[in-house]
Amino acid sequence: MIVMLCVDDQNGMLFNRRRQSKDRILQQHVLRLVGQNRLFMSPYSKKQFTDTGVTEVVVDEDCLGKAQRDDYCFVEDKDVTPYKDQIDKIILFRWNRKYPADTFFTLDISSYTLEKTEDFAGNSHDKITKEIYRR
Repeated sequence: MIVMLCVDDQNGMLFNRRRQSKDRILQQHVLRLVGQNRLFMSPYSKKQFTDTGVTEVVVDEDCLGKAQRDDYCFVEDKDVTPYKDQIDKIILFRWNRKYPADTFFTLDISSYTLEKTEDFAGNSHDKITKEIYRR
């Protein structure tokens, strides 16, 4: 599976069970990456994509457990580490800021190769960095 996560400079994801930030341009970027593939996410993340017009999303609390090899999984509120053997590709969107956090992306990505890095301007962030890692 391909997982996509948003992290701050310290790999923080959530603070007090809430996302650190969101960005409309990043949402569009995610949807372009997914294309015609299936996109899985939790009910929490679906709220972020409500105004995008996307209907082809599999919303399930166990989105990581149900996504298959070529499926994308947008993850904001879950630890992906238990699914490390199923993850072939990781796409990190870095906010390039430090936010308060109490939930972190902790997966050891040393067995992955950084394939591509790209910066783009977001709506609420001057620079968002996309890093693509492949096993």
